[in-house]
Amino acid sequence: MLFKGLKVIDCGSFIAAPVAATMLGDFGADVIKVEPPGVGDPYRATYKAPGMPVSDQPYNWLLDNRGKRSLALDLRQPEGQEVLHRLAAGADVFITNYPLAVRRKLGLDAARIRALNPRLIYASFTGYGETGAEVNKPGFDLTAYWARSGLMATVRTDAKTPPARGVTGMGDHPSGTSLFAAILLGLLQRERTGQGTQVGSSLLANGMWSNGVMAQAALCGGRYVPRPPRDQLPNALVGYYRCGDDRWFVLVSSNEERDWPLMARCLGQPELVDDPRFATQAGRYAHSRELIAIFDAAFASRDRDEWRRRLDEAGIVFECIAELADIPHDAQMREAGVVVPFEDDGQPTIASPMYVEGAPKRPPRKPAALGQHNEELLREAGYDDAAIARLRAARVVA
Repeated sequence: MLFKGLKVIDCGSFIAAPVAATMLGDFGADVIKVEPPGVGDPYRATYKAPGMPVSDQPYNWLLDNRGKRSLALDLRQPEGQEVLHRLAAGADVFITNYPLAVRRKLGLDAARIRALNPRLIYASFTGYGETGAEVNKPGFDLTAYWARSGLMATVRTDAKTPPARGVTGMGDHPSGTSLFAAILLGLLQRERTGQGTQVGSSLLANGMWSNGVMAQAALCGGRYVPRPPRDQLPNALVGYYRCGDDRWFVLVSSNEERDWPLMARCLGQPELVDDPRFATQAGRYAHSRELIAIFDAAFASRDRDEWRRRLDEAGIVFECIAELADIPHDAQMREAGVVVPFEDDGQPTIASPMYVEGAPKRPPRKPAALGQHNEELLREAGYDDAAIARLRAARVVA
């Protein structure tokens, strides 16, 4: 395993910071998940929130905290902070996304933790960055990533519809991948210098990076062209269409001169190629509403599976717009290693989205129960039976 022997402390909550630790664990790191006693990380129960998919399994926790050892530790008590400090002194990476003021209160701010271990990589994740007037503003995926970056306004179906709302984790997961990359850079620097460092990222930075093309246009003084309704798109060969079974797919023509005759034949209307309105690209753009209406009528005449077969045979770039119920039956997901089984019971889960040739990932293991590894982690930190009993009696560990 690439990171075998690497000790990581995940002292974060919810998604973006903890998933960086999860990815390190996928490649063999020993990840210690530090949670408050009682209910633990509130993210454990998020799957029960109104509007979330209904399930008797904590699917969010299965995905984002697999393979970690759990330590239920009360960091409000000085003895709890001492336990964390002992662990940090022997760790390679310390990850947190607690608010900066909370870090200082709980004794896990960068200055305090880094002083314990000169080789430690301190990975900090925030909502709005660590400088500026808004450093203490609470930030979530929906606010700092989606709303502040302009994504909510940009990806709406058209300019007259309400802003689009992302789903749980849609900004957190790519943001966690950025933090994972920052940690790797920190480890590379440590390898070269022998010294640890602080690395980090934020939801604000990742939201802007995700919306980078449009945001850069704004920074260059570009004039934003409001997104038109679907049936008024400027190019019929780059759009999405409803089939006869009410399923959708999206077309993306990267070589329109090649694709246009193929599309006309695929629709069973080869005469469209010589239609004066559509014979040239300029003509197709000028008459895009008429062409979209023709496409709509044609695609509505057959089910999506039939169109999938026809478009595949024609060599046209497209993709079916999957619904969540389609995912468990998608063979390519498994064959490409995107969906993999848990080692414990074979239940499928989602792999982290990168690989290294010659460095296989550790098979995913189900997450630990809250505080499942308290005793063994305390022993690793140097506590004997009597000290562990005192910590339990004081409710420092659950």
